Amino acid sequence: MSLPPLLSQHIVRRPQRIALLQHIAEQGSITRAAKSAGLSYKAAWDAIDELNNLAQKPLVERSVGGKGGGGAKLSSEGERVLRLYQKLQALQAQVLEAAEEASDLDLLGRLMLRTSARNQLHGKVVAIDAQGRNDRIRLELAEGLRIDAQITHDSTLRLELQTGTEVVALIKAGWLELLDINQAATPGNNCLKGMIEEILDAEDGPSEVRIGLPNGQTLCALAESQYLKTLGLADGKPVQVQFAPSNILLGTPL
Repeated sequence: MSLPPLLSQHIVRRPQRIALLQHIAEQGSITRAAKSAGLSYKAAWDAIDELNNLAQKPLVERSVGGKGGGGAKLSSEGERVLRLYQKLQALQAQVLEAAEEASDLDLLGRLMLRTSARNQLHGKVVAIDAQGRNDRIRLELAEGLRIDAQITHDSTLRLELQTGTEVVALIKAGWLELLDINQAATPGNNCLKGMIEEILDAEDGPSEVRIGLPNGQTLCALAESQYLKTLGLADGKPVQVQFAPSNILLGTPL
């Protein structure tokens, strides 16, 4: 089975995050793996979320242990990706030698996009419905989970979207709204159910809430502590996440 194009590009562009898989395999703990990799605990979680969300299957299986830690191990897919990464390491020297000038690598780096969007979900286009000047793009995520994105028809053409196109859905954490598990969602919005994996309190400003989806992908939302208390939301509690189709940005491999 091949890797999704977006994950394949990620391996090339962000090798330090893929290398985290090796540390997880060796340490069996997110905390110890983060320390070994020279990352903060939060940065390690961010890396794991991003890898799992871009893969067809979760690469890392974890058990939440609170702010102090949490067990972690590679899934069979994670072990396969790690083996691929190790092969790519062996080819890295050849790539560097092939560059005609040092500036060539800088140019390639500028052409490869990074994004500030906290949530990056790998998916595939399964339907495109025209709605005036806009198109509603139905995306299928891992394990058949589906969401809708709304973009202009010009964007659909520019991205060359069609049924079967692999994309990454970008959603800022501030665009997600948490709802009680029994609360009715706003009509027309996407609404996904999940479990709160962890709440990271900030010294000032909203807390960061990690929500595990049934398909193994993870969303990160921002919410004020008082709002979380009002809804009775805490680690291990079920929750709904809603967001408007217009608040999803789509990207495709270059």
